[in-house]
Amino acid sequence: MTNRIVEISDQVAGLKISNRLLEISLQSGQKLTVVPTDISVLLLSTPHVRLSQAVLSSVTEAGGFVVVVNNRFLPSGMLLPLDAHSTQSEIMRVQVEAGLPLKKRLWKQIVQQKIIAQGHLLQKLHGDDSGLFSLAERVRSGDSENIEARASRKYWQKIFKNSRFIRDRGAEDQNMLLNYGYTVLRACVARAICAAGLHPSFGLHHHNRYNAFCLADDLMEPFRPLVDLVVVEMDQQDTPDYQLTPDVKRQLLLPLTRDVQTERGNEKLFALLSRTAASLVRCFRGESSGLILPEKIK
Repeated sequence: MTNRIVEISDQVAGLKISNRLLEISLQSGQKLTVVPTDISVLLLSTPHVRLSQAVLSSVTEAGGFVVVVNNRFLPSGMLLPLDAHSTQSEIMRVQVEAGLPLKKRLWKQIVQQKIIAQGHLLQKLHGDDSGLFSLAERVRSGDSENIEARASRKYWQKIFKNSRFIRDRGAEDQNMLLNYGYTVLRACVARAICAAGLHPSFGLHHHNRYNAFCLADDLMEPFRPLVDLVVVEMDQQDTPDYQLTPDVKRQLLLPLTRDVQTERGNEKLFALLSRTAASLVRCFRGESSGLILPEKIK
């Protein structure tokens, strides 16, 4: 698996499987071929795409995710592999049986690391963590005092140097870029979860009967600053573009190529996501007490 993201957008396209390859025919007459096992995420963000059942089957059987995006560039559906790990049923059993105290301890670690990553990003951009490091130290089991929300308010007021900015999924400003970047990140996290034999619906903290990817929403939290950094860099351009043009969307895929600092040093995102999901399995099995999470965005 080469962790390739294939996005279909902006023009009419037809997808089919030919000679065990994914063949993409564009309206311009151009034809592209991709090996299904190279695909991490197949992102469908245009209504003008035609594809067969064989395409969906080939991509998911190879371990890839298919993500459908609506006209606001938010995920409206995901298709995930059902048989991604040799001991999947055993792993899902310990996942479902995990007790609340363990889930609360893991959520504490996730929130702390998210706030620390946000603080490092503010420090990198503006030379000051805005008090986020001290807030991270105050997180308790299950984040019972909702320190995450307090840190978030500080973070969003500082990151774009705009005290009036709020995180609003429906706003047509930097939020549109964040939505798109988070959509791709969420799919990558969900893929790593499934590859580890876990089920993405059973979260540690997030729980919603209408959300099939609660665990992905949990584990992606400390990785969000990867997307935030790219959006800030785009916002600092002389004429920032908040429209999701092909060039803008290509820039929003840059986080997937950046290095993330971990206890091993610099590491590629996909490799780290795999280790994060595997560390969660060890926690559920009682073989480890903590998750492997990013320490700093490079």
